[in-house]
Amino acid sequence: MDRADRLSHPQALDDLLLYRIARLMAAASAPVIRLCEGRFGITRREWRLIVMLARDGEMQPSRLAERIQLDRARTSRAITSLVAKKLVARSKGTGDRRQAVVVLTPQGHALHDELFPLVREINQELLGPLAVAELRQLDAVLGTLQARADAMVLTHADLPKANRRRGGGPALQERAGAR
Repeated sequence: MDRADRLSHPQALDDLLLYRIARLMAAASAPVIRLCEGRFGITRREWRLIVMLARDGEMQPSRLAERIQLDRARTSRAITSLVAKKLVARSKGTGDRRQAVVVLTPQGHALHDELFPLVREINQELLGPLAVAELRQLDAVLGTLQARADAMVLTHADLPKANRRRGGGPALQERAGAR
């Protein structure tokens, strides 16, 4: 069975697309994490906020959470941390004064301007073995898979969520209680 057959009919962990993507993500993001945490003193979650704010400008925290696909609680903690580091500032919105917005500070812009080229180099190094045609094909495939994944979120919305504070989802709790 060749690699494509194993992807479409997985028989083992290494055949599962999401597992392979997770392994790729872990290996390829390690240098970025080292840069963020070791050299710049921010988490990768904070980096995601900085990049989005650098690109799009001031934004409401709820919109920022949506744009980086992170829950509001984690986004709020990251914003609080970035405010403490003086990389992000909170202010009242220009329209509805009750709505807070976050914006990069000059220090946040400076960090972005220094770190982004380093992350871009890591990205380019990873993609280096691919020809231009392969990059275009990869981009198209990623777009197709993202659209499918977005649709699947809606079709699988009825699946139970895990209660991580109580040690897993309902099925795991039921199994534990049955023993």
